[in-house]
Parts: sequence; structure tokens; C-alpha cells
Amino acid sequence: MERPSVAFSAPGKVLLAGGYLVLDRDHTGLVFGLDARIHVHVQTLQTSPGLTLSEIIVKSPQFRDAEWRYGYRETEENGGIEVTQLKGIGPASITILADTDYYSHSGSSGNDTPSTLDRFLDFNIPLHHAHKTGLGSSAALVTAFTTAVVAHYAPLEVADGSSTREKWRLHNLAQAAHCAAQGKIGSGFDVAAAVYGSCIYKRFSPLILEGLGDVGSKGFCTRLKSIVEDTDPLKKWDTIIDKKFAATVPKSLRLVMCDVDCGSETIGMVKSVLSWRKNKPEESVILWETLQKGNEDLAFQLHSLATKPAWQTENYEGLRTAILTIRSLIREMSTKSGVPIEPEVQTKLIDACCRLPGVVGGVVPGAGGYDAVALLVEDKSIVIDGLHQFLEDCRVDADQGHGESIGKVRLLGVKQEDRGVKTEDSTMYHGWLR
Repeated sequence: MERPSVAFSAPGKVLLAGGYLVLDRDHTGLVFGLDARIHVHVQTLQTSPGLTLSEIIVKSPQFRDAEWRYGYRETEENGGIEVTQLKGIGPASITILADTDYYSHSGSSGNDTPSTLDRFLDFNIPLHHAHKTGLGSSAALVTAFTTAVVAHYAPLEVADGSSTREKWRLHNLAQAAHCAAQGKIGSGFDVAAAVYGSCIYKRFSPLILEGLGDVGSKGFCTRLKSIVEDTDPLKKWDTIIDKKFAATVPKSLRLVMCDVDCGSETIGMVKSVLSWRKNKPEESVILWETLQKGNEDLAFQLHSLATKPAWQTENYEGLRTAILTIRSLIREMSTKSGVPIEPEVQTKLIDACCRLPGVVGGVVPGAGGYDAVALLVEDKSIVIDGLHQFLEDCRVDADQGHGESIGKVRLLGVKQEDRGVKTEDSTMYHGWLR
């Protein structure tokens, strides 16, 4: 029986508050899902005669030469499925598509008139030349990919996330897959946002995924199953993903992102900050505890605005103060650790934006650096248009030749979205499935 064709998407994220703190289980991060999504479609192809291995083709048609062919086989001693790259035509075709705001390239739809193809642009470059905007594409990709593959090979009710239990299992599998892809055990906030959407997140203990081993190692399948099912009493999942009390962007405000087309080496920055924390424990603990309080105040201000009675007038001073406090503490951590978490050029950009009418505040989210900046603005067309106009002519140079300069800045089309991974209608990919 032919397996069903399935399609799933997962959202990007912005860690508005809690960068670096989210690495520690004593602290939390305020994560917002974004409506920029990574899409994965899986369909069955006929097996070529004479092949001894089943095959899977993975394609990313928005980029040049982005096609990979794999064979897979079941290993001995319960070691799981081993994947080997090969050439040929296989029974399963996996197509990956990304919404345009994940990359700093304009691309083209290839059409003179608007159509469904316009959502997914042809970037017309090799994948390794693409500049990412820092919206969490890797976690969104792994989550959508994992969900679609599970849904293709297993009963759909297992993968559609309709129940709390199934979504939890999907989260555990996606976390394991993402850590394997990254080659390290990260905090997992980006995968949590991809699965669940906006949330307040407390990381899991790294011990849970330590010792999993590689595919093909003896007992790998059993170990992975116990992690996904959460049945090992010594490695119980202890992450906290709070959606009930998670702050949401009030209806009167909008979360927007500004792409600075530069990007940062997050791994190196994290290592440097953790090294500072290890060498200066007293100094760092005090600063992180103060930052945690500031992050909690930001969540409180957003929640208060989102739940206030309709008859009350809008007052953003508390929110503005909370954001400025966090930025001040982040700059202090930048100075003490020697890591450009909020570089001077980003400070100038955010400050300039905040002087515009209707812009409440902004931050360099997540690990900071030269990725896209996040702004909270009044959700009015006149405010958005004014910000667009300002950014068209904006250029920020480093002072006295130090640090990076920001070239072209553009307002991305993304906004906050609470929903995590979800099923999609395959007809929206017409023209891309070949």
C-alpha cells in the first residue's frame, strides 16, 4: 500500500528576552513564534528495478544544486536505520520550502503576475551562499522534517500533534534530532517554539540526551525510543514549556524584525559568554539574576497590556522602561564578557528606530550580535509605513573603524504567531513539487 503524501510546517522564533540565560535551568526565556515557516512535503516514488537499498531524495528547489539522494537500511543489534548518501531514483521524495524572510536575498517568483508561487521565492543561488536572517530556520526545518517523515511512515494520528501526549513525543524526537544535526546539546528553546509556538521556556537537563550514541550503535533504537516516550526513570524530561501564562503581543502592538544582512557566529559568542561566567562566577550570577527579574518584568508588562480592559487607554511606559532596563543589562554583559551581544552599530540602529513615532522599544534578540533586531511597534499602518521609509535610507557605520558596519536594512514581513508545527494543504506547493 502506498504511503500518503503529507505536508507540515513549523514556525521560526525570536527569543525576545532570556538570551544566554536560557542555557541555564535556573532561568527562563521569553520566546515568540513567527509566521515565517519552513515547509516539508513528503511523497512516495516508485522504486527503481534492481536496487538493493531503499532510497530517499531530499530537495530544496528554491536554491541551485540543492538535491541529495540517500539509501537507508536497518542495522543489526537494534541500531536503528542507517542512512548513506548515493545516486539513483528512490521511493520517497522530500521537498523543503522556506518562507522568504528566512534569507537576506530578494529572489524572484518567476511569475509576472501574483500567484501562490510568490510565497516561495526562487533565490537563484547555491544554498551555501545564502545569508540567513536568524529566525531559527534550523530548528523549524528539523521540526517540520521530523514531523513530516513520521507522518509519512506512521499513522497520521501519531504525527499531527492533535493530542498533548503526541505533541510531547514529537517535541522529544525533534530535540534529539536537532541536537544530532547541530553536533551538540543546545538549550532547545528554538525547537520548543517550532513545536509549540510562543512560550515561556525553561531548558531540559542535558543528561537526558547524553549517552544516546550514534545511529547504528548497539541498542540505539531502544535508547531513542525511551527518550521519545519519556520512559527512562533516570532521564525524565524536565523542561518547562509554559503556554498558558506565556506573554503574548497585545493586539495594539506588533512584533517586527529588521534584517541587517550581516549575521553572527552564535556558537563562538556562546562559548565566550560561558567562559566569562565560569571565570567570574560572582559577577555573572548577580548580573544574570538581575536580568532574569528584568525579563520577568517584560513578560508581566506584555501580559498586563494584553489582558487590560478595553476601556483603559494604552500606556506603554512600563513596557518601554522594561525593555530599556534589559538592554542596559545586556550591554553591561557585553562589556564584561567581551562579547558583542548588543554591538554599538545595533545600539545606534535600535535607538534611531525608537525615536520614530509609534515605536515602543527594541532589542537584539537571542544571542545578539549582528542578526535581525526585534521591535515592538504600534500596530498602525502609519507607524509601519514610517518605519519602512526610515529603513530604506538607513545605514549605520561603526565608530572609528571598530566593529562591523551595517549596510542595507530592511523590514521583514514577519510577525508574531502563537501556533507551532501544523499540517498544510499540499496544493499550496503547486509548481514546486517535481
